[in-house]
Amino acid sequence: MPSFEYAEKVIRVDEEGYLENFEEWDETVACGLADREGVGKQCPLGEKQMEILSFIRQYYKKFNAVPVVRAVCVNVHQPRKCEYIEFPDPVIACKIAGIPKLNTGYPLM
Repeated sequence: MPSFEYAEKVIRVDEEGYLENFEEWDETVACGLADREGVGKQCPLGEKQMEILSFIRQYYKKFNAVPVVRAVCVNVHQPRKCEYIEFPDPVIACKIAGIPKLNTGYPLM
């Protein structure tokens, strides 16, 4: 199992860079994953970014699925398509949020 170190923390990911254990996620892990994905070079992540990531995680915990972009933005009271504004795309946002890789065969968003 691949792993990398970020801010003195070992972060375990799969071969594609998805977090191995959903429960090990915290802001430091989010920053490490964001850094690996080329999303910003600052930690902590911005407030708007963390609101998006937190909502995605809460939704996933409750429904075992990821929310559509519009639902994220409405629920965090941000502009339409906020995930595209704060992240390269919603798939990357889900990856940084620690959501496991989805193998549905359907587009994520």
